[in-house]
Amino acid sequence: MSPAETSSPSTPASAAGGVATPPPAAPGWLVPLVATIAGLVIVVVAAFLVPDLAAVARVLIGLVGAGVAFWGGSRLGRGLVGAGFDLLNWLCAIWLIALAVLALIAPLLTLGEHEDSALTLLEPIYAPPDLSSTHPLGTNALGLDMLARVIYGARVSLTVCISAVLVGMAIGGILGITAGYLRGKVDMVIGVFTNSLLSVPTLIMLIALASVLRPTPQNMVIALSLVAIPGMIRVARAQTLALSQREYVTVARALGAKRSRIIVRELLPNVALAIIPLGMIYISALIVAEASLSFLGIGIRPPQPTWGNMIAEGQDGKMEEHPFLVIVPAFILFLTVFSFNLIGERLRKVWDTRQVKL
Repeated sequence: MSPAETSSPSTPASAAGGVATPPPAAPGWLVPLVATIAGLVIVVVAAFLVPDLAAVARVLIGLVGAGVAFWGGSRLGRGLVGAGFDLLNWLCAIWLIALAVLALIAPLLTLGEHEDSALTLLEPIYAPPDLSSTHPLGTNALGLDMLARVIYGARVSLTVCISAVLVGMAIGGILGITAGYLRGKVDMVIGVFTNSLLSVPTLIMLIALASVLRPTPQNMVIALSLVAIPGMIRVARAQTLALSQREYVTVARALGAKRSRIIVRELLPNVALAIIPLGMIYISALIVAEASLSFLGIGIRPPQPTWGNMIAEGQDGKMEEHPFLVIVPAFILFLTVFSFNLIGERLRKVWDTRQVKL
């Protein structure tokens, strides 16, 4: 009997010369999956299972766990989907969708009182955040629930700022396309209007408008939309100047299409690809602007919650004793602004027609 026939099954030999075959390697997704699960477990343990640990230590442990989970999730997603997978973009999108859904269904949720201090006479004041309690994010000086105020503040901030950007996109887009396509005196008049708005410092203009108008969400939309209109006009005009020289516009003009039809059918869809990502970035800027006005006391005022006037509650030395009064709304504000900026930049890269260098 030959040596190959008498060899043990546990040491298989290759046909090339009896070299032992190495054991199969572990799947490439196994380590990232284990890291993701381990990171999430660390976050849960730090948040819920070690209440006696100092808050700073719990935060640091939670951040380490989140970092491990993010690394594992990124590697896992790239291995399963491809090199173009970006976990951070997905997390930002999930955050914005979750925030919008919570803000939309806030009246249906079993939240604590967010506005009427007469209903919180028996509630503890300055209760620190405790995820296992009835006030997960704590309470303020009037016993109002911070979680409820954050969610209802999101209703105000998102509604006001998204509405202002939509108004700015509609007015600015129409004026910009009209100026870029018709040119001549129309372009000159719209240019003077745009430069007039841009010549006034944004913060001064907002403070002046907020001082004159009543501090209502509707008036805030009007004031903030004036910030978005000039930028939208410039981008829409620049895109129109380039697109109006394209072949399909020339053919439509040669076939006798009306100006209105060319603007609506040929120019508007392509210009929209440039101003929609800009609109996402403007939403983040206007959220900060609205919060700044509310913080200064000339925007939407208490008891109606906004992230700006929630941050203002930490003034007069209260932040030193109760830092969560500022940290909670500021952290939510940061995540929202960061997410809008990142997604807007991502959309710009995907939809950029590369026809105009701004």
